[in-house]
Amino acid sequence: MPNAPHLNALDQISASLAALDTEVGPVKLSGRVTQVSSEAIRVSGLSRVVCLGDLVEFEGRSGIRQGEIIRLDQTDIVIKPLERVTDIGIGSVASVMGGLAIHPDMTWRGRIINALGEPIDGAGPLSHGVEAFLLDRAPPPAMNRNKISEGVKTGVRVVDLFTPLCVGQRVGIFAGSGVGKSTLLGMLAGFGDFDTVVVGLVGERGREVREFIEDILGETLANSVVVASTGDESAMQRRLAPKTAMSVAEYFRSQGHKVLLILDSATRFAHAARDVALAAGEPPVARGYPPSVFADLARLIERAGPGSSGEGSITGIFSVLVDGDDHNDPVSDAIRGLLDGHIVLDRQIAESGRYPPVNVLRSTSRLADRAWTPDQQDLIHRIKGLISHFEDTKDLRLMGGFQAGGDDKLEKACRLVPKIYEALRQRSDQIVPSDPFADLAQALAADG
Repeated sequence: MPNAPHLNALDQISASLAALDTEVGPVKLSGRVTQVSSEAIRVSGLSRVVCLGDLVEFEGRSGIRQGEIIRLDQTDIVIKPLERVTDIGIGSVASVMGGLAIHPDMTWRGRIINALGEPIDGAGPLSHGVEAFLLDRAPPPAMNRNKISEGVKTGVRVVDLFTPLCVGQRVGIFAGSGVGKSTLLGMLAGFGDFDTVVVGLVGERGREVREFIEDILGETLANSVVVASTGDESAMQRRLAPKTAMSVAEYFRSQGHKVLLILDSATRFAHAARDVALAAGEPPVARGYPPSVFADLARLIERAGPGSSGEGSITGIFSVLVDGDDHNDPVSDAIRGLLDGHIVLDRQIAESGRYPPVNVLRSTSRLADRAWTPDQQDLIHRIKGLISHFEDTKDLRLMGGFQAGGDDKLEKACRLVPKIYEALRQRSDQIVPSDPFADLAQALAADG
């Protein structure tokens, strides 16, 4: 650069640096691949300048590949690729890109994106907001959160009666495969006074993604953001998809929206987190699950809920795929303890043809008293007592051991419980903004 006599030395140095930055561009920190396996890639030269969770780019033969740092050693780092790659060899260049983040925007409603925040609906590129939302954001401080006080009607009678939800609550739907979990999720997504709905589909069959969006979400898609990661994608992307969905929900919460977040399913997130943790060298401690899986679950779920003062809320509904119908497996048990309630779907009820197949005796909402009036609470407790007595004596009645006139409470249960069960039957297209208690009273009165 030519010298300018009227500039002092500091001005000359500043001008030179500015010109150099313009010519060369930003500098990337890079290392070299030293080991490649089917599970992870080892890179040397970066261990002193990176952190866990940072994104790394590789120069593969077919283009740029990405991965996340899952382990640090004294001299090397271990990276889990975001997709299965076969074109990265020894000596390939690996560059640090920083933490994984997305830039949500209000225009994302109505769009379908992948775990990296990229559009997959063929509707063109996404607009990006100003603020970056890290996929591993910390939950709001406990003492800064707003209190939960407002009930919400879902339009699903069995839920509004026995496990009523509140705005900002986190509830789980526990079910085995093929019991009706996705249908109930769609019913809950299609009704309710929410400004924005965020749906995270994790590990789903490719066929089911479009069916869920078109057949179950339907018109609700207009004010929804769908984050989809199918079962054929890598464990890294299935692990990132729920975090992406949560970050999108946090953006809308920061804008003052009442957000409904539906995550299907938390179990598949745990499976993906297990694969990543095992690749990082963690030991399995509970039926093959490393300790970090349960920490990841707690951190993810805790990010939902009410926001800080001036923000909106995230009402979280997390589906839990119960392996082998065992509701006490480590993941189900851990998630149940983290949530504000759980709705249990029963296979026997589904086989009897009653949908939604909610087991009202095993389901509970820890915030129900904030949605019920005292009279409603007393009524539900008495109804659950009748149902419990009816179910406990099922074998006795089948054997002909029940005699009329011997037990007034059992006679009342035998007369009313079948009518209650019939009133709880509801098709997915029968969601109406009515009073569930009035509907139940009308159903019982209609049969005398």
